[in-house]
Amino acid sequence: MADVQVQDKGGKGGKVRSKKSVPHVDLTPMVDLAFLLITFFMLVTTFNKPNVMDLGLPAKPKDQQKPPDTEIDLTNSISLIIGKDNRIFYHQLAPSELAVETLQETTFDRNGITKVIEQAKARAKDQTKFTVIIKPTDDAVYKNFVDILDEMAITKNEIYGITDVKKPEQAVYDQKVGVASQTPQPTN
Repeated sequence: MADVQVQDKGGKGGKVRSKKSVPHVDLTPMVDLAFLLITFFMLVTTFNKPNVMDLGLPAKPKDQQKPPDTEIDLTNSISLIIGKDNRIFYHQLAPSELAVETLQETTFDRNGITKVIEQAKARAKDQTKFTVIIKPTDDAVYKNFVDILDEMAITKNEIYGITDVKKPEQAVYDQKVGVASQTPQPTN
C-alpha cells in the first residue's frame, strides 16, 4: 500500500546519526482503486431512459381510399383548446358558431377540466360515442398536452382525437387571450 522509503547513506566515520528524510507516499494503489470504483459504478448504474408516451394510433389502412366524412353530433363531443400560459378553453359548438362569449376557460386541476369533461359526458345523448377533441395551439406547452392525455385516462374516455385548431376557433382564441391580429395592416 503506502510505503515510506528511507534512503540509507553509508558514510565514513563518526557518529551514526539518523537523518530525517521526507516520507514519500506511493499513490499508485489508490489510483488503481479509484479506476476500479469508477468502472464498477459505470457497469452497475442504469442510465436514464427517455420518457416516451405511447399513443394508440390506428393502423394505416391498406387501401388508400379516403373514408367518408362522418358527422359528429356536437352534444356527444367537447373541444378542448390548449393555449399559452397554462390556459385551457372548451366549447361544444361548431367552429363557425363559436364566439368570444361561448369559449369557456377552465383550469387543469380536478375541479377544472376533469369536472368539465365529466359533466359534458353526462349530458351527451350517447355516452358510448362521447368524443373529446384535443386542439393544442402553437403556443401550447408539451406538459399541458400530456396532462390532457392523462385526463383521458382519469376520466376513462377512450375516444378522443388530436387535431389542429380551425381558423374560426383560432380567431376567437386570439380575441379571448388578447392577441393582436397577425395579418399585416395596409399603410397609407
